[in-house]
Amino acid sequence: MSSELKGKVALVTGASRGLGEGAARALAHAGAKVMLVARDGALAGRVARDIAGKGGQAEAMACDVSDYAAVHKLVAETRARLGGLDILVNNAGVIEPIAEIATSDPKAWADNITINLIGAYHVIRAVLPEMLAKGGGTIVNVSSGAAYRPLEGWSAYCSGKAGLAMLTRAIELETKGRGIRVFGFSPGTIDTEMQVKIRASGMNMISKIPRGDLSPVEHAVRGLVHLCTAAADDLVGQDASMRDEPFRQRIGLG
Repeated sequence: MSSELKGKVALVTGASRGLGEGAARALAHAGAKVMLVARDGALAGRVARDIAGKGGQAEAMACDVSDYAAVHKLVAETRARLGGLDILVNNAGVIEPIAEIATSDPKAWADNITINLIGAYHVIRAVLPEMLAKGGGTIVNVSSGAAYRPLEGWSAYCSGKAGLAMLTRAIELETKGRGIRVFGFSPGTIDTEMQVKIRASGMNMISKIPRGDLSPVEHAVRGLVHLCTAAADDLVGQDASMRDEPFRQRIGLG
């Protein structure tokens, strides 16, 4: 891990399990001070305590990213507790509802967009002004191949991730030359709890992938942390994908 992350402050949403948990652990291992955020604050707290017990610096808060007032308070509390905010990993997200459009539940569909897209915007909106004021910061928006390829049963998820990909490009356009390093990051099909739900649905080709063929979370974590370092400066504004062989080679997985 790069020593350049030592002392940086990172806020990771969706950090109670899966990719978010892995990213929080890796960033702390690299010397960053990490705020773990999840709707399940108790579970995020257990992860934070485990990180601290291993010599890292981590705290946790419960927050529903769909509530902007709560997000604004979270960001202010992160700065107060950890002394700043340098890195945002926008990872909170849900896959549900998995359903064909004709039979989907309208509220569940809207809730997906509220969490996956509007929630991500809320955190960006809360962190970006101060990042701009101090002249720099890193934002990693966790995207998906689903942002670019429709899959049956995933209309809400695909639409939300497509919106997030455009939001990433908009941030890069509006902040160019002002020190903001923004990336989309597609982790690939990794072995997380979300994949359990996908397999149970039996819908579309992704649900048919055997668990043994899924990529380990650790590989995606390596790619995500790479984006938080200066070695990825040439990728600013882009969507880095773990399916991209040149990207895998640059992080030692080629």
